[in-house]
Amino acid sequence: MKKILVILSLLFFIGTASAAPIEVNYDDGIYHVVLSGEKIKKKIQFVSSSNLITNREAHNNANSQLTINTGFFDPKNQKTISYIVNDSQTVEDPLFNENINYNPALHQNLTKILNRTEFRILDCDSKLKYEIAQHNAKVDFMCSVVTSAQAGPQLLPNLRLEEEFFILKDKEGNIIRESASVLHKTPRTLIGIKSLPKGEQEVHIFVVTNEHPMTIYEARDLCASHGLDSAMAFDGGSSTSLDYKKIHVVSTQESGDTGRALKSLMIIKK
Repeated sequence: MKKILVILSLLFFIGTASAAPIEVNYDDGIYHVVLSGEKIKKKIQFVSSSNLITNREAHNNANSQLTINTGFFDPKNQKTISYIVNDSQTVEDPLFNENINYNPALHQNLTKILNRTEFRILDCDSKLKYEIAQHNAKVDFMCSVVTSAQAGPQLLPNLRLEEEFFILKDKEGNIIRESASVLHKTPRTLIGIKSLPKGEQEVHIFVVTNEHPMTIYEARDLCASHGLDSAMAFDGGSSTSLDYKKIHVVSTQESGDTGRALKSLMIIKK
């Protein structure tokens, strides 16, 4: 009997140790995901598809534990508007999207668009760490980007709406252009980093559904209320999506809806 108990204890320990530390809570139309521990950093990847694909399709194809939407894209030509890096290689580059270059307003502000905020996983002398920074920001010495997804705007420590061309003002300071519905209440996908004692980090993801839509200012305040050191937005609106176990979230929340087809996603491998 004692031997059986020991075996069961070992099986329980092995099952617990191999499981990725993912915590998902739901409250008032908002899913709050917390990723903790060092092991999960090796399981996170930012991926893209040559053709647009739904969150659920990507989740199933990759045998992922958790999948969310990430970067911006152009649904007309199915090309990216955000940089995506996977396995240390740039797999999506907005410079190859001709619609950005041919649009006078976008082309005039191309520098701002290309330098929008991204979420990175860095390899720093064989130790992985999270970082949120502008695309052109250099990584620390002895560090390299393993995988990353760009979108924006940065929410914390500072909201960067004008700097990343999410709003444009005239000479009198009036807003004359808005991108990604930043000033309107809409579903949103947010991601941030919280520093813990001994140099450890947690990733916090908020999937804000259409049951509790937010402006970008409300999204910033949500991240700040959870004590995050840095935070940013991924694509939102109809792109907002989450798959985890039996949880399937799309922005419409209609039964059977598979959600919008997307260009890039964050997956957590099993």
